[in-house]
Amino acid sequence: MRRTLLLIGALLLAHVALLTVRPSGATVADTTEGLDVGIVFDVGGRGDKSFNDGAYLGGERAARDLGARVTYIEPGEGSDREAGLRLLAAEGMDLVIGVGFIFTDDILTLAKEYPNVRFADVDLALPTDASGTPLPLPANLKALKFREEEGSFLVGALAALVGDSKKVGFVGGMDIALIHKFEAGYRAGVRHVCPDCEVIANYAGVTPEAFRNPGRGKEMALAMYNQGVNVIFHASGSTGLGVFEAARTTRKLAIGVDADQYAEAPGFILTSMVKGIDESVYQAVKSVKEGTFTGGVQQFGLAEKGVGYVYDDNNRALISDAVRARLDSLTADIVAGRIVVPSTREGGR
Repeated sequence: MRRTLLLIGALLLAHVALLTVRPSGATVADTTEGLDVGIVFDVGGRGDKSFNDGAYLGGERAARDLGARVTYIEPGEGSDREAGLRLLAAEGMDLVIGVGFIFTDDILTLAKEYPNVRFADVDLALPTDASGTPLPLPANLKALKFREEEGSFLVGALAALVGDSKKVGFVGGMDIALIHKFEAGYRAGVRHVCPDCEVIANYAGVTPEAFRNPGRGKEMALAMYNQGVNVIFHASGSTGLGVFEAARTTRKLAIGVDADQYAEAPGFILTSMVKGIDESVYQAVKSVKEGTFTGGVQQFGLAEKGVGYVYDDNNRALISDAVRARLDSLTADIVAGRIVVPSTREGGR
């Protein structure tokens, strides 16, 4: 009995501490009406100029347009992620959002523990049975999934068309199936327009730290540029900042990911393969606001304008009208189903 009382006391103290101190980086949007939404960021946190910043923009749009009160939590270590999610669920948020596949196990568990709280996870890794068949999600959990391979196909074709080399590069973060989708689509796009081109690919590591290692990113990129690569596409979180530094050093080109990363190396960013993370977060909040939220998988591809590439005044001089027209044609073929882009490395080789 004494041990039970001590445990309850410890949990209460921890809960109060989280309420009063908040995990590092937590803020609350200053709104006075609407839904209560909690967002827990992924590895790298705010300021990654990529994945997490996209989720933040979606939250801010929901606060501005839908009147949502949005709590942002930037966790430190893995236990902080679970604690942040649990705190938001215990506070009775209308929607709790995890930003990244790394939340999968925790959010699946919490969705079952808190059946009256709605959850969403960007890039949630779908649970499967022993044969690999996806299992149904809890009714209160929405997986926000992207067809990254489709956007990657387009930037792969672009890299091959403008790279002026038979070699192009790919730098991945953590060596996992999600990032393999980027590589597979990129390889397929390169091969579609240049069958004899070579894709040189490397990954920063096998743990989540691989997404925040700019030094490793620069090292891998310099090695590729020195092998004759003129364009490198990265899908590696803040590790990609090292790729951009290598591009500046060698005066070659890089392709950003998730968000428009031109400002990170002006003049050396060919384009960025963008994911509508902001849109997916906003749509999840909107569905709660409108009473249409349902559990399950929501996909965002080229057809849904969930992925794409940046083409604007900053990079227009690097992409000729003929190349732009070719990419438009490829986009139309993918949307119409005339081109089926592989989502695994085996299918993309």
